Amino acid sequence: MALPRTPPGADTHSLVLDRGGEIRHAGRARLGQRTKQLTGRLAAGDIAVIDHAELDRLSAQDLAGSGVGCVVNVAPSASGRYPNLGPSILVEAGVHLVDAPGAPLFASLSGGEEIEVEGGRIWRGRRLLAEGTVVGPAAAARALERGNAAIDAALEAFVANTTAHLLAERDLLAEPLELPALRAEFRDRPALVVVRGGDALADLRALRSFVRDRHPVLVAVDGGADVMAAAGLHAEVIVGDMDSVSDRALRAGAELVVHAYGDGRAPGAERLTALGLTHALVRAPGTSEDAALLLAAEKGARPVVSVGSGLGLVDFLDRGRSGMASTLLTRLRLGDVLVEARGLAMLLRS
Repeated sequence: MALPRTPPGADTHSLVLDRGGEIRHAGRARLGQRTKQLTGRLAAGDIAVIDHAELDRLSAQDLAGSGVGCVVNVAPSASGRYPNLGPSILVEAGVHLVDAPGAPLFASLSGGEEIEVEGGRIWRGRRLLAEGTVVGPAAAARALERGNAAIDAALEAFVANTTAHLLAERDLLAEPLELPALRAEFRDRPALVVVRGGDALADLRALRSFVRDRHPVLVAVDGGADVMAAAGLHAEVIVGDMDSVSDRALRAGAELVVHAYGDGRAPGAERLTALGLTHALVRAPGTSEDAALLLAAEKGARPVVSVGSGLGLVDFLDRGRSGMASTLLTRLRLGDVLVEARGLAMLLRS
């Protein structure tokens, strides 16, 4: 039998065990179909409701770091297609994770409503909204085992997709880039290009002496600007779709360069226009990270140091990428101009 719902005026940010031994969380529902945009709005005691199939490592770290004690996912947190670490990271951080694939919570809930999660059941008042499955340590471990067992198939598909797209994107090796006019001076200076990913924050901290002594141009890719700020640095240029960077970082004075695709689409421009922020465009194939690296190199930066890039299979699959054609071609084009931050940090520490 379910326990009585929390009475009005009671502490709605609590975690208790009911008489059946099930964990109960009560708090305000915060909904986000894009996890990276939701995490900036979360506070301790909130219940995050997400729609994130194959929860990746970075998103899980952000969720755990927000202080929420409970996450409800209306998509499978792990499919077994590859070993995504997100569920394990949340569970190890003590977050109560419930998978409720297909649950209509985005239709039946509004942000800020008080809800309770009791085991795998989601309640609003006395109404049961949905019932899912609690992902505990054993379930998270089993999902990782399934993913590890399937890694060969994932690798085969990844390589095939990369090969198929290499020819289609081969112009990236030689096609000149139309460079926007910028105040930042790149020529004959190092550039740090920071992506929100991996161990970017730790790498930036390890590179403090490099930043102090060499005064590199600080280029952020989208949410990399917030990583820079956390490290006590100020981005001079922000390049990207502008979908994972905070308003605060956008308004901090950096030059803003929206990544425009080959077909002319520039999805980040609409947000900047709505914020009243001026911006330039750079048209480049591939990802925003590729565009930022090419921009720095074509502007004359030497070397270009990549911070936070992930080059492993799981990193790419976590980002929803089925191949790495543009990344490979970008690195071929930059050649020895490009340096990975992790190796540089190791040299500086030695």
